Amino acid sequence: MTVKGSKALESELINLKDVERPRIIAEIATARAHGDIKENAEYHAAKEEQGFIERRIKEIEAKLSRMQIIDVTKLNQDKRCVFGTTVTVMDIENDNQVIYQIVGEDEADIEQNKISCHSPIASALIGHEEGDEITVKAPKGDIVYEILKVEYI
Repeated sequence: MTVKGSKALESELINLKDVERPRIIAEIATARAHGDIKENAEYHAAKEEQGFIERRIKEIEAKLSRMQIIDVTKLNQDKRCVFGTTVTVMDIENDNQVIYQIVGEDEADIEQNKISCHSPIASALIGHEEGDEITVKAPKGDIVYEILKVEYI
């Protein structure tokens, strides 16, 4: 996981423990105060949300305990595509340029151009360097990209 990704998870964990958990406990107490909990929709909804929050806390704690943080700025900057690098590629067929950052599965977000290191594009990029052409197997057919720039940011 990248440094930014681990900080985002840590921030989410703090929010869940310090804000969301106390909020849902207060909601459960309020719902209980309304009387019979067997037919109390507010109570059951709050308990369900509490379960979600507690599962997410455990999931994040497990990830943080076993993850390896990679600070891309401290890697050997030999212009090769590796985990964490930001890569500018150009589609050879139509000259469209796209910038991707290769990240872990938990950080992947295509809307932010963060692609999983296990995605077809990242798999094709890893190990290659600026100036190389790569072929990505896509559902609509092979796409050939040229690697224009590799950045360690």
